[in-house]
Amino acid sequence: MSDRYSKLDQLGQQNGLPQSPDEAVLERVKNPCDEPYMVRLVAPEFTSICPVTGQPDFAHLVVDYCPDDWIVESKAFKLFLGSFRNHGDFHEACTTGIAQRLVKEIRPKWLRIGGYWYPRGGIPIDVFYQFGKAPEGLWIPDQGVPSYRGRG
Repeated sequence: MSDRYSKLDQLGQQNGLPQSPDEAVLERVKNPCDEPYMVRLVAPEFTSICPVTGQPDFAHLVVDYCPDDWIVESKAFKLFLGSFRNHGDFHEACTTGIAQRLVKEIRPKWLRIGGYWYPRGGIPIDVFYQFGKAPEGLWIPDQGVPSYRGRG
């Protein structure tokens, strides 16, 4: 492994899910490109639990960001998202918390997240958050998740 990736402790190792999002380690890698570009991370089977009832909640998450100096390492991101499986919080807190944690760890030029939550009690909740301003000329495709109509 090159020195460039020597500080990645989770990649290539057996890792259990962190017990909570606060315990999860979001590792990062130096951005390999000098020009603005967009990274899309999609988690179509995100799960958390309702903080009141303990029932499972499910979402389709789409994270788009334009890196500055760092990109998030994908396995670390996967483990971070998995740490929400037993984490009780409302849809809004989970969605914005994921975005704010990424902003804190990788400091992107721009980031947005769409949290497309499946209905509970007959009401789907979609949560959107954006950090920063997209760089001029950055190609930002639509997130491609339709309004709820039996999203399956």
